[in-house]
Amino acid sequence: MNARIPSGTRDVLPEERAELRRIEAALLGVFSEAAYGEISTPTVEYQETLQRAGAAATPVSYRVLGELGEELALRSDMTVPIARVAASRYGDADLPLRFCYVAPAYRAVTPHRGQPREFLQAGIELIGADAVAGCAEALTVLCHSLQATGLKDFYVGIGDVGLYPSLLASCGVDVGASEAVLRALGDRDFVGIDREVAALNLTEDQTAMLTEVPRLRGAAVLRDQIEQPLAGALSGIRDVVESLDGEVAARMIPDLGRFPRMGYYSGAVFEVYDPAVGEPIASGGYYGDLLGRFGMAVGGVGFAIDVDLLHAALAGEERGETGR
Repeated sequence: MNARIPSGTRDVLPEERAELRRIEAALLGVFSEAAYGEISTPTVEYQETLQRAGAAATPVSYRVLGELGEELALRSDMTVPIARVAASRYGDADLPLRFCYVAPAYRAVTPHRGQPREFLQAGIELIGADAVAGCAEALTVLCHSLQATGLKDFYVGIGDVGLYPSLLASCGVDVGASEAVLRALGDRDFVGIDREVAALNLTEDQTAMLTEVPRLRGAAVLRDQIEQPLAGALSGIRDVVESLDGEVAARMIPDLGRFPRMGYYSGAVFEVYDPAVGEPIASGGYYGDLLGRFGMAVGGVGFAIDVDLLHAALAGEERGETGR
């Protein structure tokens, strides 16, 4: 008899579980050395908590009803729960606060594509630090933790979530008309971006700028003399990269098409790629007003590593499936 499990979930058998445990230990070791304290939170949150955080931009995978009829949902990440904890338990504490975790998260996926609904994340949240210094610290911890697991060939795509919306606003595009373009940008759908920008009926120069910018990436983006309004939008990325030491900075690849789906980011955003796997193995960024939605008026920055994808990347590098 074949007893089924829910789609998007899987069993992890002892040999793989032991390998994952070694990866987790390496990550937590670096987090601890950087003064991040490990935290755990409930797997379920009130639906209203996620909505207050603006996390509805990421569809909830599983919803349940409590015994009193309250609407609950399995967390889609750890950033929102940690923001809730910080605001409710650390309102008078000295800043910055440093938290780390290893925990499962749950997200909705497109049916019949074999995508995971349940996945293991490891990450940090740095709360109350300066935006540039905080991003530099988070990126440094991120790179050092990945190196501690043995990963070698990864790089970090870094952008700014406010860059493209600011360009749309400079062209006179209102928020409502921007939604379809930003949706295509979040999906990295360049054909869709071209189509949606063409539908805005802008000038030829404006159309060219809005279709070309998402395709701009690489170190030259920060070196080239770029005219306003793009030059001003690039300053945040440049400040962060220039704050990094040489080894970490060398892994940064500015990417102006970076636009995460999480609705709470408001500054620098980044994703980690490795040639051995075809999707980001980690992501993160700066959020300026998320904690304010819970009554704590400070910003924060964090990242989450997909431990299963990191495991796959390590295996791929070991087999030589890299660009080197």
